Amino acid sequence: FMSRPSWDLPAWSLHVLLYMCSFSPGSPLAPDTPRIQLRLAGDKRKHNEGRVEVFYNGEWGTVCDDDFTIHAAQVVCRELGYLEAISWSPSSKYGKGEGPIWFDNLHCTGKEKTLALCPSNGIGVSDCKHSEDVGVVCSDKRIPGFKFVNTLPNHVENLDIQVEDVRIRAILSSYRKRIPVTEGYVEVKDGGKWKQICNAEWTQFNSRVICGMFGFPGERKYNARVYKMFARRRKPTYWEYSVNCTGNEAHLSSCKLGQATALKSNETCSGGLPVVVSCVPGRAFAPTPMTGFRKAFRQEPLVRLRGGAIVGEGRVEVLKNGEWGTICDDNWNLLSATVVCRELGFGTAKEALSGGRLGQGMGPVHMNEVECSGFEKSITECFFNKEAVDCSHEEDAAVRCNVPAMGFQERETWYWPGEVSADAVVMSGVRCSGTEMSLSHCLHHGHHLSCSKGGGRNAAGVSCSETAPDLVLNPQVVEQTTYMEDRPMFMLQCAYEENCLSSTSSQVPANSYRRLLRFSSQIHNNGQSDFRPKAGRHSWVWHDCHRHYHSMEVFTIYDLFSLNGTKVAEGHKASFCLEDSECDEGIEKRYECANFGEQGITVGCWDTYRHDIDCQWIDITELKPGDYIFQIIINPNYEVPESDYSNNIMKCRCRYDGHRVWMYSCHNGGSLSTETEQTFPGLLNNQVTHR
Repeated sequence: FMSRPSWDLPAWSLHVLLYMCSFSPGSPLAPDTPRIQLRLAGDKRKHNEGRVEVFYNGEWGTVCDDDFTIHAAQVVCRELGYLEAISWSPSSKYGKGEGPIWFDNLHCTGKEKTLALCPSNGIGVSDCKHSEDVGVVCSDKRIPGFKFVNTLPNHVENLDIQVEDVRIRAILSSYRKRIPVTEGYVEVKDGGKWKQICNAEWTQFNSRVICGMFGFPGERKYNARVYKMFARRRKPTYWEYSVNCTGNEAHLSSCKLGQATALKSNETCSGGLPVVVSCVPGRAFAPTPMTGFRKAFRQEPLVRLRGGAIVGEGRVEVLKNGEWGTICDDNWNLLSATVVCRELGFGTAKEALSGGRLGQGMGPVHMNEVECSGFEKSITECFFNKEAVDCSHEEDAAVRCNVPAMGFQERETWYWPGEVSADAVVMSGVRCSGTEMSLSHCLHHGHHLSCSKGGGRNAAGVSCSETAPDLVLNPQVVEQTTYMEDRPMFMLQCAYEENCLSSTSSQVPANSYRRLLRFSSQIHNNGQSDFRPKAGRHSWVWHDCHRHYHSMEVFTIYDLFSLNGTKVAEGHKASFCLEDSECDEGIEKRYECANFGEQGITVGCWDTYRHDIDCQWIDITELKPGDYIFQIIINPNYEVPESDYSNNIMKCRCRYDGHRVWMYSCHNGGSLSTETEQTFPGLLNNQVTHR
C-alpha cells in the first residue's frame, strides 16, 4: 500500500474497494475508467439504504435523479457489496447532499461493474440541484464473501483493501466457555485471513461501537496485563490500518479509517498489543445474575418494546404521566433507535422501522420528530416535538436491535408431542416473563417436580414463528356500549345451553328474569400475522342455536371483581366464531363465519361482538349495589401464540346502584404505569391470571 500524503480525511467508512465487489478479485478495469467510490448517506433508517454519494477527485458528491432507474440502483448496490437493489427514491428523500453532483442522466443496463461505466453527461456535468439527489434501498443480503463492505475514500491510489467480516474472539479460557462471548480480541477478516488490530490508535469510542454491533449496550475495562502476557507467547498478525469512531455509529463500517499501522521490522505494532474489548451484557444476557442490578433498577423503565415476535425488536413505547404511548416516525433514524436499544440492554440498532411495521399501538402518541446524538442514556433525554397532532398509530416507530449471539439463532425449535417411553420430567411449573434467554432463568418448580401423568402424556411443546398476531381490545367501545337489561329465562335457552348464565340460573322458573350487564367487544389484530384458531376445521363445533361453527372452545372471559379482588359475577364466551367485522382502509376482509367459511382475524381488521349478541354479557342477577372491577381476557389459555399477551386483558371501574350501571377508566393491560395499575386491585395481567 502507498503511504498517505495526508490524513485529514472527509467522513467515510471502513470499506472494501467497491469495484472489487461486483466481479471477481483480479478482474481489471480499463485504465481510463474513472476510479470512484460510493456510500449511502443521509437520514437513514437502516444501513442498506440512503442517499447515493460518490467520492471522486478527492471530494464527495451526489447523483441526480434525472433518468435514474432500478438498473442504475442495481449497479450502485452491487458496487456496495449488496446482492441487489430493492428500490430507489428521487427528490432527496434522504435529505439534500453537499458538494458536486457527479452524475446526471445516467443510463445503466444494470450489468456495469461500476457506476462510472454507465453512460451519462460526464462526471461533474449536471444541471441539477441537491433537491434532486437520488437514494436507493439495497437488499439485506451481501454478495458472498463480502459481509462487511463499504467505501474507502482516501489518498491511497492502490485501493484493493478488503474487509470481509469482524468478530470478537475470546482468548482467555474463562471467556471461551461463556455464552455470549463478551471479551476478547477484535479481529477483521482481510483476504480470507483473520487479523488483529493494533491498539496504538484505539479509543473507548471504538470499543463502544464494537460492543454495540455484537448486541451489548456498553464497554468496560479489562485486565490488560493478562493479554500482554498472551501476546508475548503467541505472535499476532496485524491488520494494516487503524480505526477512528466517534462512538455513536451503529456499525464499524460507519467509522473512519485511522492512520496506517506502523509495523516494526518484526511485524509488531508501535503500541505492541492487539486490541481487546470487554463488553457489558444487558440483564437478559448476563452469564451470571447481576447482583446490583435489581437494586439499581427498581424504578419502572421509561421505554419498552411491544409487538415484536423475537427478543430485541418491537414497537417503541414510552411512559409519560403514568400512561404508555408511542413515538411518531417523523425523523426516526438509526441514531435514535440505537439509544432505545442500548437503554433496554441490547446493542446498537440494526434497523429503525417506520409506518407501524411492528404493529400499531392503542394509546397516545407521546413523542414526535425525535433527534438524538446517540449518547443519551434514555430516549426521553433526546430532543423531540411534544406536539403530535398530525401523527396516527399508522406512523408508530419501531426498532430491531443487535442482540448477542446466544447459540440458538440457527436452530429450529421442534414441537415434540412426547414419546410413550419418555416418562422422565426434568422441569415443571415453568413460568416465564418472555425476556429470559433460557428456560432455566424462568420460575419453575426446581427439584420439586410435579407432573402427574409424566412426560409421555404431558410433554410441553412450542411452535415458533418470526411473526405473530397481537389481539387488543378497544376500551372505549366497552365504555360507550355498556348498559343493563332484564331478560326472561325463556328467551335465554341458547345462552343457558352454552353456560353463559350464572350457576344459580338452573334453579329458577322459566318465567323469571335474569339481569344482564351488556357491552360490545371490539377485538383488533394489531400484530404482524393473522390470528387463526388452533383447531382445524374438522374439529369445529356446530351451534344450532346460533347457526354457525365455533372454532375456539374458550376465547374470551368476562368477570366482575370486588375491590379486594374477589370474583362476584362471571360470564364467558363458551365458544367463539372468529371473523373480520371491519378493516382499516385498504385492507380486505378474509374471514367470515357464514357458510362454514374460514375463521380468523386479519392483520389490520377487527372482530366486533355487539352488545345484543347472546352471551355478550355478565349475569349480575345476584349482584349487590356497589363499586367493582370489570375485566375481560381474550385468548386466556394462550391457545394461539401472540407477540404480546399483556394487552389481552382489559379492566374498567364499574359502579352499580341497583338500577343503573356505569363503566369508566377502561384500559388495556400494560397501558398504564405499575403504580397507576395498582389502583385497580386484583389480577394485573394475563400471565398472572391463568397458569
